[in-house]
Amino acid sequence: MKRIKTRYPGVFFREADRIGGKGKEKVFYILFKKDGKLLEEKAGRQYADNMTEAKAARFRGERIEGKRKSRKEIREERKQKKAQPWTFDRLWEEYKKTNPGLKGLVQDENRFTLHVSPALGKKEPRDLVPLDIDRIRIALQKKKKDATVRNVLEIIRRIINFGIKKRLCPGPAFKVALPRVNNLKTEMLTEEQIKKVMEVATADKNTNAAGMVKLGLSTGLRRGEMFKLKWSDIDFQTGFITLKDTKGGTDQKVFLNDMARKVLENHPRLDESPFVFPGRGGKQLTDISKAVRRIRDNAGLPKDFRPLHGHRHSFASLLISSGEVDLYRLQKLLTQKDPRMTQRYAHLSDVALKSASNVAASLIQDALNAEDKADEK
Repeated sequence: MKRIKTRYPGVFFREADRIGGKGKEKVFYILFKKDGKLLEEKAGRQYADNMTEAKAARFRGERIEGKRKSRKEIREERKQKKAQPWTFDRLWEEYKKTNPGLKGLVQDENRFTLHVSPALGKKEPRDLVPLDIDRIRIALQKKKKDATVRNVLEIIRRIINFGIKKRLCPGPAFKVALPRVNNLKTEMLTEEQIKKVMEVATADKNTNAAGMVKLGLSTGLRRGEMFKLKWSDIDFQTGFITLKDTKGGTDQKVFLNDMARKVLENHPRLDESPFVFPGRGGKQLTDISKAVRRIRDNAGLPKDFRPLHGHRHSFASLLISSGEVDLYRLQKLLTQKDPRMTQRYAHLSDVALKSASNVAASLIQDALNAEDKADEK
């Protein structure tokens, strides 16, 4: 076919039958030198590729500067990529690209890097056998808690399901079973313990840890909610804290009680960070376990008490035990979407009801005693 010049140097076209339609269309080509050789490459078709002579000229410039690969090179890369097996390592990278805003990604990344990749990273899901999962589970159970074992196995199952759903690879011939974990542990501090924790936290050198411990005890906020908390989320005038992108999936408002207000008003602010409890460089804090464990130990709390998580439980337990807050209102205060999670405190509510019932019984008995005295007279 005859070359037809354009107004751009090194760019020409040939006419060919139009793809998917009647008539002709221009097929643009570029000429340029590389390593002393004169190369001719196809830039694209007028209609099928929406190519113009101006686009072809930009294409040529990028090829000369080495900023763009040829269509042939791109096709070869795609072929090679398709030929590469979808291993767990590769599936995990693709999963992260597809879910950039995933909650808990930092923790999942650590679990994958430490426990999944070393054992399964080079394997494809279809090559898995039950023994592979058993080995991981047994190794974890020797040194990790049941919740960690479940979380690791859940990541494995999630990656497999992702690969199958996106039609990237077939799955194994069996399902990865997740062990049951009892997450309904409820921790409650006594008034004396709470007083000691507050004193120790106030004296601690880590202001973030101290603030989070005290705010957790006074509001029941989750650790992750405090990590993400920004000064712009706190309205001291109306007396509310706005929790954004919560575990329940929607924004929530938490009442700023007097204790929480005092904690936040006395907490230092960094001009370079929007976060109430900033991490290094003013970025969002991701871990403070070492500092809050120090406060726990210095306050003389049991070793199995979970800092921050246990403070949330203590907040809830104190409220429900008072007899002044019912389970429905407690659910709202804790921003829990599922009422079944709040039911773990039901037994404490029963104690309060029993106490209230005893008050009624006492009042009735007093009335009876008064009546007996009157009859005696």
